[in-house]
Amino acid sequence: MKGTLITLLFFVGGCFISIYGLTPQALLENDLSTYALYALMALVGVSLGMDESSINILKKANLGLLLVPISIGVGSIIGSGLAYFLIAESFVEGMAVGAGFGYYSLSSVIISSTYDTILGVIALLSNISRELLSLVLAPLLVKAFGNMAPIASSGATSMDTTLPVITRYSGKEYAIIALFSGIVLTVLVPLLIPLIL
Repeated sequence: MKGTLITLLFFVGGCFISIYGLTPQALLENDLSTYALYALMALVGVSLGMDESSINILKKANLGLLLVPISIGVGSIIGSGLAYFLIAESFVEGMAVGAGFGYYSLSSVIISSTYDTILGVIALLSNISRELLSLVLAPLLVKAFGNMAPIASSGATSMDTTLPVITRYSGKEYAIIALFSGIVLTVLVPLLIPLIL
């Protein structure tokens, strides 16, 4: 839980730095966050390569592994459609927001540019919230719903930003499932949102 709180504090700190215009110009001009993400993925890869149980899960998983991202995708789309229908009486718009699967940067741009700017902002905020809540609540999700719960709540982000939290609380052996699920969901985002809208 300590690691999750530290992650949350860094996120809040970053928001304050940005809001008050204190972001160093070098960070704005360079894509350092992308390089940091690449380094993180390399370290996760090294960790996975050294863990034989992760490879064994992949070997045993076969077609059942594909059910993970499919179930997450269907649940996300239907759940967000129903939730948004109760608030704004539009099942389809809610489905489009849910089809972002936590991939806030891409989903919000697709929705804003092809459909509606306000719905794009809603997609941005809801998908950022999904990622942030997955980071913060991962230990509670594992206790309440099992080791797969953080993978489901993370959606597309299970392959990158939430992967360290998933491996920490669900176990290293779930990292392969998280990576696979995140990759599949990430690929589906630009395909599903235009189809839904």
